[in-house]
Amino acid sequence: MVKFLVIGGGIAGVTCAKQLSTLRPDCQISLISSSPLIKAVTNFHQYARSLESFTVEEQPLSSLNKQYPNIGVFQKIAKKLDPSKQVLTTDNGDIFQYDKLCICTGASPNIINVKNDRVIGIRDTESVTHFQKLLANSKRVMVVGNGGIATELVHEITNCHVIWAIKDESISSTFFDVGAGQFLLPKLFSPDTKKSDNNAISKRMKFTLDDDKTGELCSDSTKNNFGSALGPDWSRNLKISGGLTEQQLKIGHHVQIEYSCEVASIFTSSEYQNLTNSENSDKDTSAANSSETWPIYVKLTNGKLYGCDFVISATGVIPNIDLVKNDANFKIGNDGGIIVNDHMRTSVANVYAAGDVCYAGWDHAPHWFQMRLWTQARQMGSYAAKCMVADIDNDPIPMDFCFEMFAHVTKFFDYKVVLLGQFNAQKLGKDHEILLRCTKDMEFIKVILHNGRMYGAIVIGETDLEETFENLILNQMDLSRFGESLLDPTIDIEDFFD
Repeated sequence: MVKFLVIGGGIAGVTCAKQLSTLRPDCQISLISSSPLIKAVTNFHQYARSLESFTVEEQPLSSLNKQYPNIGVFQKIAKKLDPSKQVLTTDNGDIFQYDKLCICTGASPNIINVKNDRVIGIRDTESVTHFQKLLANSKRVMVVGNGGIATELVHEITNCHVIWAIKDESISSTFFDVGAGQFLLPKLFSPDTKKSDNNAISKRMKFTLDDDKTGELCSDSTKNNFGSALGPDWSRNLKISGGLTEQQLKIGHHVQIEYSCEVASIFTSSEYQNLTNSENSDKDTSAANSSETWPIYVKLTNGKLYGCDFVISATGVIPNIDLVKNDANFKIGNDGGIIVNDHMRTSVANVYAAGDVCYAGWDHAPHWFQMRLWTQARQMGSYAAKCMVADIDNDPIPMDFCFEMFAHVTKFFDYKVVLLGQFNAQKLGKDHEILLRCTKDMEFIKVILHNGRMYGAIVIGETDLEETFENLILNQMDLSRFGESLLDPTIDIEDFFD
C-alpha cells in the first residue's frame, strides 16, 4: 500500500491530504500537525475560471478522520527528515515512513523585534487571542506594515488610538497603487460614512507612465504615482476593541498614518526613561506624550517617537523551513522558501512542498505570480496532491489552470476587492497604460493595458465586472478600438464581451 505523508495542518496541508484521500481512497495518508486544530476550507465558491472565495474554519484534528477514514491525523512536531530512507522522525521519537511526502509547514510572522514581548505578530488563533487581551486595556497601539493584515487591523480596531507606520507613500501598497489608496482613505478615517446616492461617476481617465500630470481621483486632487496571509475574513465578527472611553477617543484622531518611514529603535519604558541623548527630546518626540508613561516606545526613521501599549508587527512572513534548512540537497529560493518545480516537486526525490513554505521555481505564466495568500495555499495543496498521485501512477499531468492567472478576492474597509493578473503592472515596467473609473465611496476600477490588451485589473466595490475582465485577460483580445470608452459606465461591457 502506498504511503502518503503530509506535514502541516494549515490550508495547504489539509487541502493536500483531502485531495489525496479523494484521488486514492485505497492508500494510507498521514497528516502531522503541531497544533490540535486544523484549518479547513468551508463555503467554497468558484464563480469564474480563476476566481474563488471561501472561509476558513479551525476544526479539531479528529474531524478530518471522520470525514476521510483513510487519513490518520497526528498532533506531533516534525523534527528530523531522512530523505535517503524516506523516514520522518517526530519530537517524541515516532517514525513515519513514506513513499511521497509533502511539506506544508507554512510561514511565520517576520516580527521586527522578537525580544520584546510588547511586539507581537498575528498569524493564528492563539496570537489573535493574545492580541485581543492586550488591546482590551490599551489606549494607543502602533501597527507596522502595509499589507493585508495591517490594513484590516487599522480599519477594525475600535476604542483605541492607532499609529500606522508604513514604509510607502500610500496605504495598502502590497495590493494597491496611490489612486486606490486614496479611494479607500475616507473609509478609514470615517468608517461609518454611508454611501451617497448623489455621487456621480468621475471622469474616466487614461494614463501612461510617461504622464506626470496630476489627475483627479474621486473628486480629490492627488498626484498619480503608478508602480507596480491570516485567512479570508479572519477579523469578521471579532471583537477588536481597546480600553478608551468615548470621551477619551475625542482627544486626537482615531488613526494617524506615518508615511515613508520604518522602525528605527524600540525602547522599553525603563530604557526610555534612561535616555539622555538630546535627539530623543526634540520637537518631534512630543507625540510620545511625556505626561504619560508607556510600556513601549518606538522611534521611527522620520524622527518621531511614540509611546504606546504595544506594537503589532505585520511586516510579512518567513517560510518555515527548519525541517530542511540544514540539508544542502534542498534548494532554497531567494525569499527563503523551498524551491519547487511545475509539479510541486522539490530538488529531493519523492518530496514535494506547497503553500507559504515553498517558492514557485518554474517559469510563470504571463499573468500569474506567487503571493503568499491563503487562496494560493489551497490551490498549491490541491495541485501537489494531484502531482503526487500522478507520479505514483506514472501518469502525465498538465499544469493546473489556477496558475494561468493571478486571481484573488478579499475584502478591505467593507469593500469587495478583486485583483486580477498583473493588477499593478508587476512585470511590465513602464510599458503600459492605465484606465480608471471611480465613483466616490462606491467603486474603483483600474485596468492595465499593454499593446491594447488587458493584462491586469483592480476592482473595488460591487461592479460584477470581474468575470468579464478575467476573460479579457485570458483571451488577450485587442481592445485598442475601444479606447477610454472601455470603462464608460453607460456601456454594458459585461454583455458585450461575455
